[in-house]
This record gives sequence, C-alpha cells and structure tokens, in this order.
Amino acid sequence: MSAVAETLPLPKPETPTRRIAREFFSNPVATAAFALLMIILFLALFAPFLAPQNPYDLAKVTVMDARLEPGERGSAGFVMWLGADGAGRDMWSAILYGLRISLGVGVASGVVALAIGTAIGLLAAYRGGWIDALIMRLVDLQLSFPAILVALILVAILGRGADKVMIALIRVQWAYYARTVRGSALVERRKEYIEAAHCLALPPRRIVFRHLLPNVIAPMIVVGTLQTAHAISLEATLSFLGVGLPLTEPSLGLLIANGFEYMLSGKYWISFYPGVALLATIMSINLVGDRLRDVLNPRLER
Repeated sequence: MSAVAETLPLPKPETPTRRIAREFFSNPVATAAFALLMIILFLALFAPFLAPQNPYDLAKVTVMDARLEPGERGSAGFVMWLGADGAGRDMWSAILYGLRISLGVGVASGVVALAIGTAIGLLAAYRGGWIDALIMRLVDLQLSFPAILVALILVAILGRGADKVMIALIRVQWAYYARTVRGSALVERRKEYIEAAHCLALPPRRIVFRHLLPNVIAPMIVVGTLQTAHAISLEATLSFLGVGLPLTEPSLGLLIANGFEYMLSGKYWISFYPGVALLATIMSINLVGDRLRDVLNPRLER
C-alpha cells in the first residue's frame, strides 16, 4: 500500500485565479449577476446585428411609427416588440444602442480615471511628506462636493457630447481611485519586501511598478467595478436632465427622459423598458463588484 501511495501523483496546488473563480461562483446571486452582465455586454457589442433598426439613422426613422404600442408592426415591416418612442424609434433597437453608449462612456471614463487615480495614489504613498499631504487635501476637496453637482457644472461649461461627458466623469472619479490606491500602497510600503528593495538600492520606478503596484491591484479591481456602475448612473442622470448626450444619439438616460412626459398618458413603455435595462446593468455590475470585494478580501466576508 505504501508503494502504491508513493507512486500516486500529488494534486496540483490551486492557483490564485482558480481560487478566486471558485469562491466567486460559489455564490448563486453573484453567478446570476455575472451571467446577466455577460448577456448585457453581448447585446451591447452586437447591437448592429441584433437590432432591426438603426435608431441613429434618421432616414430609417419615421414619425408615422411614433408611440406604437408593444407588439405592433411598424412601417418598415418588422414588429416592434417593445413599442416605439415619440420619434418613431423601435424601443428594442434604441435600448441596444443606448446600452452601447452607456457602457462605452462608463467603462472608458472609468479606465482613464483608474489610470490617473492610480498614478496619483502611488505617488502620494511612495513620496509621503508634503506631497502626500497636498494630494490628499485635493482628494478631500474633490470628495467634499456631490459628484452629480461637479459633473453638472463641468458639462454646463464644456457642452454636450460623449467626449464632454467622459471628461466630466473622469474629473469626478479619479479621487476615489487615488484614495483607495494610496491607502493600500501605504500598507504595502511598510512590509519587509519593500524595505528589502530599498536595501538593495533598487530604483524607485522598479519598486513602484514591479513591487508596489501588483500588490494593490485587488482593491483597484473592486473599486473600478463599482465606480463603473456609478459612472453609468451619472451619465444616465446627466442625459435625463438634458445636459449629457445629444438627442440624435440617445443613451439609456435620454431614452427614459424622452418617455417621461408620456407616463401619465398610458404610454409607459417609452420610459419603462429603458429604465429596466439601466437598472439591470447597474444592479449586475454592483453585485459582481460586491462579490469581488468579499472574495479578494476574506475579512469582509459576511
């Protein structure tokens, strides 16, 4: 028996990636949220192939189809399963294209804000002293104002458009990343491997990017996921208020605003279905981010 046991191969150690995936998908709510998010991303990416109409092509939109009820056939010959809005756009097509804009603006602004906030947070944690104090006072000043107020002021100054909204969202979000990265980097900076790197006289660039940055990636992923949902909701709010994207390229927030005036007249579908799409998107991202926070930091497990 002992000889047989010695010849049996030892089980391979579980990699960190597999451990994170196993713990993440052990939660049924997080699994369902992840599946819903993947479906939403698929619909947004392949919107031109799934939508029967291009809602941005004014030549294919006719006011004859305005406010058609769900299930009615439009003048182009296809059935508008979710109805049409006040301009005659097919709601299913408009929602798919609106998802592309909302996700695109939210993810792109989040990535840029993440890069800026990470660089500033690492600089504050590594340099310390008056540089750290100055940066953190700027972060505190930024976070003392409501995000929607700052975004409204910036969009009012810059004007409407996807690029202007992205600049406003980057300006609003960078402080969250900087504070998170700075806190995590301060904890790592006190550990022995950073002291060993200093004793070896390694250049600061190598210490920051080869040793400090890889160990603060976990909180960056969590904050990035949650801030993406926040950016999508902010963009929807700006568009709903009429200061975000132009009318010719409606996002989910603008689609909701277009049907708000018809809610009391029984034409609920113009705002209801884009609202459901926006709620499902934000909820799925938040649930995925919340589960990632628990998995990457077991001390927060509830």
